[in-house]
Amino acid sequence: MTQTLGRTLAGRGHTVTVVGLYSPALAGEDADHGVRVRRLAGTRLRGCGFLVNGVRLRRELRRLAAANPISVIEGPENAFALLGRGAPRHKVIRMNGGHHFFSTTLGKRPSRWRAWMEKRSFARANHLCAVSRYLADVTRDLLRLGDTPIEILPNPVNTSVFRPMPEIPVVQGLIVFVGTLCEKKGIRQLVQAMPEIIAAVPNAHLVAYGRDSVNPSTGESYRHSLQREFKPLFPNRVKFMDHADNGSLPAKLAAAEVLVYPSHMEALGIVVLEGMAVGRPVVVSKAGPGPEAIEDCVCGLLCDPHDPHAIAEAVIRVLRDRALASRLGAAARERALRDFAVDKLVGKNEEFYRQCLGLCPDD
Repeated sequence: MTQTLGRTLAGRGHTVTVVGLYSPALAGEDADHGVRVRRLAGTRLRGCGFLVNGVRLRRELRRLAAANPISVIEGPENAFALLGRGAPRHKVIRMNGGHHFFSTTLGKRPSRWRAWMEKRSFARANHLCAVSRYLADVTRDLLRLGDTPIEILPNPVNTSVFRPMPEIPVVQGLIVFVGTLCEKKGIRQLVQAMPEIIAAVPNAHLVAYGRDSVNPSTGESYRHSLQREFKPLFPNRVKFMDHADNGSLPAKLAAAEVLVYPSHMEALGIVVLEGMAVGRPVVVSKAGPGPEAIEDCVCGLLCDPHDPHAIAEAVIRVLRDRALASRLGAAARERALRDFAVDKLVGKNEEFYRQCLGLCPDD
């Protein structure tokens, strides 16, 4: 989201700088299609890392502001915990799913430290926006934001990059999942659904693209735990591939008969929007903001992400009915162009920034 919107804003004449804290090995500066990217060396020192990183971030912002005054500074839910209450004056939190949101909606107890950091950040923000109405409403309740205005600005997709690719042959029976391999993304339930899918569609097979994670219950690789638990499905029916970047991902999506994203909770999954933009039929979790992206049976199918049978039913329905698959894919592309294309959303973002600055539309 940051890359897509940042590049587009820079292309429209705005000065855009992205600053973050990284491991020292990654520290440095890059230029990305007009966006200046500053990677500061962060630290994980126990006890005082919070203070050290805060000093480094504030020092960098003062340096940037001295060279070119900052109109708006934006970050996710916890971004301003490290900053003071002073300049830059206009601090925008763009909610993409913070600690309170995901902890609560996934049935977990928030960490006291991370919860305090998030509340501290919101106390320092001047303006709020969120990528979905569901996320905004839940966060408003959890953090007791009252009637504070929250602008809804969906995640933008570059629909020129993520586009239909008739030159890419569709692989019959290919199911594609994109996302981190972890419990929250619903990959376990999708793998559990595969025997039922294969029984109904014998050539069905799943390819999952995404980074591995640590299984919190065992401390081992999440990928390895799934491979061990569902050993008969690997590697002929289920394959785990490494993360695919935006250069290669569109073609991988275009080759699929169906894209499946049974996440237990999302803010507004950008991989769903990218899949829609490619014009492939998508099966998406009905939890949280899923219905904000997908109108069931119109531009995709919604399913219960906790029920492997429900996932299997939706996938089988698409794989068996090519007319339905074609109709859903075409409608998904139309919806992506209308509601999620960065060319459409960049103007709404500019207008939001103008409102934050108290400027007239023509300023």
